[in-house]
Amino acid sequence: MSKTPREYLNEFTQGLNDLAKTNRDNVKSFMNLLGVTYKPGALDTKTKELMSVAIAAYNRCEYCITYHVYKALEAGATREEIMEAAMVAVAFGGGPSMAYSVSLLKASIDEFEPDFKK
Repeated sequence: MSKTPREYLNEFTQGLNDLAKTNRDNVKSFMNLLGVTYKPGALDTKTKELMSVAIAAYNRCEYCITYHVYKALEAGATREEIMEAAMVAVAFGGGPSMAYSVSLLKASIDEFEPDFKK
């Protein structure tokens, strides 16, 4: 891993802030979409974040993995729930999804879990 999970997360969030300087409407629209999508409805936010963890692992998106592990923990997901969601990705994505799950995804849990411990 060339970056730590927190470096990926910070690079993504800073990138959004930087992009908003020249593409404010696009970033605002994207953030609005996230806000609407992750608002509790028939599914709660934690479930939606666990789905996002699985999709991120399947797609092998480093920024998505770190962001959604962080958001899943923030929404109250446990390490076990996050890893189980990742294993659903492995069922569809095979070895590459497993590789990301046992490396960056696990490291993201290790990095961010203390942020949400009381």
